[in-house]
Amino acid sequence: MSDPTGGEPASGKPGLSLVMTNIGELVTNDPELGVLTDAAVVVEGDRIAWAGPMRDAPAADERLDAGGAAVIPGFVDSHAHLVFAGDRAAVFAARMNGEPYTGGGIRTTVAATRAADDDTLRAGARRLVDEARRQGTTTIEIKSGYGLTVEDEARSLRLARELSDETTFLGAHVVPAEYADDPDGYVRLLCGPMLAAAAPHAKWIDVFCDRGAFDADQTREILTAGAAAGLTPRLHANQLVPGPGVRLAVELGAASADHCTHLGDADVDALAGSGTVATLLPGAEFSTRSPYPDARRLLDAGVTVALATDCNPGSSYTSSMPFCLALAVREMRMTPAEALWAATAGGARALRRDDIGVLRPGARADLAVLDAPSYLHLAYRPGVPLISTVLHNGVPQ
Repeated sequence: MSDPTGGEPASGKPGLSLVMTNIGELVTNDPELGVLTDAAVVVEGDRIAWAGPMRDAPAADERLDAGGAAVIPGFVDSHAHLVFAGDRAAVFAARMNGEPYTGGGIRTTVAATRAADDDTLRAGARRLVDEARRQGTTTIEIKSGYGLTVEDEARSLRLARELSDETTFLGAHVVPAEYADDPDGYVRLLCGPMLAAAAPHAKWIDVFCDRGAFDADQTREILTAGAAAGLTPRLHANQLVPGPGVRLAVELGAASADHCTHLGDADVDALAGSGTVATLLPGAEFSTRSPYPDARRLLDAGVTVALATDCNPGSSYTSSMPFCLALAVREMRMTPAEALWAATAGGARALRRDDIGVLRPGARADLAVLDAPSYLHLAYRPGVPLISTVLHNGVPQ
């Protein structure tokens, strides 16, 4: 998962190649789902060297028998908030008892995060990255957004960069309490000193454009400033209520519009005619008892859809892409094939990557071996730990 620490290749010996044979079902996403049976994959270093029918597999230095299991690309989780302290379990319990979700609890996590030291934040984020990897996630995007000061946002991104190359500056998560009476002052801070401190550690810039967070004018100002600083926009959009977020994401050329829970025809049409990916986060709807996005409507309109966890302590405290995939099939009318593609190649599109989420020559050797004969079991057996082996950059995890 863009782990800068590296490691040994799949064979355990630098410079040697590995062929994985006896793959009962191989999902390549090349093209579309690209399902092969009786297949094999050859890994050289951190890359896929070959994938195809087992009878045609080239020789390699070492061999691994998959035992008839299914093999899929590693999951690409393109939306996660992992640098924080504390939890909001009591708030979750209150929601399950009938209290509505408003997003206001973010400030509780901000206070805990500001008070935590680097080692505490680093250990918490690392735990979640490791947890996600055990469930088949090989690439994960990590946002800031629980610091909301110049120092704390830069610190969050610096720690996130230790774990992933896909880091996002989300200083525009909410207006912090100390700026409650001066939100425009906070936007000026965000677009000035905070952005300058954050940009060296970030690839993306994000804004929570929704009720109780940032309006369209503020969002445009923040994302425009971020783009001028070399960061590519992405956007939290239309989660809590209908609003301008999705169309603004398309207007500004954002890589993704995330949540997309409340959409009108104009929103769907805008996404369908753009390169902006609609990233759906069903873990958030599950955890807040909110309506699920209409994935079927988006897919039928030709919109590119990704699935991600939205892992965060308030509204979706799950690191499990298989769980989100099962929710997408059961609650959002996606087929198992569509959901798997969205959780792998779709996530890669949301990160504007073509070297992950696929198993083809030249792509990163990121793959997951299932304890099952078919990818269908990911939705068919929800809650069951079906990931038996993970290779990340060709390294067994």
